[in-house]
Amino acid sequence: MANQMPLATTVVGSYPQPDWLINRKSLGKQVPRVRAPELWRISGEWLEQAQDDATIVAIHEMESAGIDIITDGEMRRESYSNRFANALEGIDPDRAGKGAGRLGSMSFPVPLVTGPIRRRGPVEVRDLEFLRAHTERQIKITMPGPFTMAHQNDNQFYPDREKLAMDLAVAVNEEIRDLFAAGADIVQIDEPWMEARPQQAKEYGVKVVNRALEGVRGTTALHMCFGYAHVMPEKPSAYSFLSELEESIVQQISIETAQPKIDLAVLKDLPSKTIILGVIDLGDLKVETPAIVAGRIEKALKFVSPQRLVVAPDCGMKYLPREVAFGKLKAMVEGARMVRSSLS
Repeated sequence: MANQMPLATTVVGSYPQPDWLINRKSLGKQVPRVRAPELWRISGEWLEQAQDDATIVAIHEMESAGIDIITDGEMRRESYSNRFANALEGIDPDRAGKGAGRLGSMSFPVPLVTGPIRRRGPVEVRDLEFLRAHTERQIKITMPGPFTMAHQNDNQFYPDREKLAMDLAVAVNEEIRDLFAAGADIVQIDEPWMEARPQQAKEYGVKVVNRALEGVRGTTALHMCFGYAHVMPEKPSAYSFLSELEESIVQQISIETAQPKIDLAVLKDLPSKTIILGVIDLGDLKVETPAIVAGRIEKALKFVSPQRLVVAPDCGMKYLPREVAFGKLKAMVEGARMVRSSLS
């Protein structure tokens, strides 16, 4: 179990990738579901080394901003989900399927499921080991959750998505166990499509999450959002699926509250969970002042104790300009310090 101070700061996962590493203009046009090697500016022979160097930069910037629990910035990923999802057995390596986007359009190339889903071997363990070797701070690594992956593909094998999600949960469980064995302090699964597909989430979402975390020893988190601000500038003001996660065995729930301005009274419905509170609006390129951040934290403290509150941006920061992302993290850290000081 990761130990943390009250109002510890973290990131949700991604940090802006350098322009020399990836074509950020092309990246901004899509959230890839299949692999998209054409986005990388570095040739295959040197790509891993370049991604390692970019990871060191991300670690340094998060540390310089004062973040307590850092990630690798997801420098090696074209999107939060496609790297892990397309590494699994049962996904056609040569053909893509067609699937719905979050809002229901059918224009996305997605993984094509043609056989039973199995994990061939570790996917993110080297990422975790590299992160662990380059920082002494607490570390978190993120991976896509099974429910979300089950709704981001063209299923031509399983009788229904619930059965597909349960096999994906087994693969996620195996990866999580290896990530903790390799030194992770926290492992986070990203499940934004639980909010996008609330009816299915209410039917089997908690069951799938619990299977993914079954027997896991270590601090686990689950991220829920309305989608990247870059893709969804207008967001609902309430979650369609959230309080149900109180019945799950995940320990931390990550939600966005700054951009959508949700009613924080919903936090009362998650009394056993640590809340990773999104307090940085990623839809606004203006850097918040520490006082604004402190005010957002203080609103949450009406419903959650400081010991159960972790401070974070709303979502992944990969689509922000790097200088804006760094400025927002510094303001977030200072805002959390201001509130922490007022508690003592």
